[in-house]
Amino acid sequence: MFGNSINTHQTNFSMASELPATMPPLSPASPIGQPTWEVARFFPAQGDWTEADYLALQTNHLVELSEGFLEVLPMPTHAHQMIVAYLYGLLKTFVDAQAPGVVLFAPLRVRLWEGKFREPDVLYMRAAHHHRIHEFWEGADLVMEVVSPTRPEHDRETKRLEYTQAGISEYWIVDTLSQQIQVLVLQQDSYRLHGQFGAGMQATSQYLPGFFVPVDAVMALASTASPPP
Repeated sequence: MFGNSINTHQTNFSMASELPATMPPLSPASPIGQPTWEVARFFPAQGDWTEADYLALQTNHLVELSEGFLEVLPMPTHAHQMIVAYLYGLLKTFVDAQAPGVVLFAPLRVRLWEGKFREPDVLYMRAAHHHRIHEFWEGADLVMEVVSPTRPEHDRETKRLEYTQAGISEYWIVDTLSQQIQVLVLQQDSYRLHGQFGAGMQATSQYLPGFFVPVDAVMALASTASPPP
């Protein structure tokens, strides 16, 4: 699968943090009821993943690459996807009418810099920057993340620093835990707060003047635990 990049190390491979740090011995074979450890030997060890390895990985899971490590993201919930669909629809409608460019949603690999790939929930690239779109995107102009209830600091802190470093002009943090939408805009080499929008307010964009999102409508979707009958 990975050509010359295949790493046959027999130690320290883990596709997820809950797997043991050391691989079991080659024999006997993995017993019934245990993960098929033998398959893991076809892949690089954590810390050794290259961009080529990552881009060759075919999976229907959300997987990000960070400094040689794979990060397997939890499967989105129904409520999460309802919010993403709503945000995508609003942004796509606005862009089609007033700000030519491309609006997409995860899964889509975005290269922030060499060795760092993320998969933002919603992302926008101006038409003038279309040359940065290949099989994956080289950065983006605006990204939105719906905060994960299991790893809120990942969206609130880690990705804020990474998107700053990648030069992404505007970052929306849609936080259903705090019932707020935070909009950050890039100013030189750091984000400044454009606005923190709560109940009864409309979250607005500085990068796309005239674009807004009703906060109450987003938060109402957060309580959608199951599809309507």
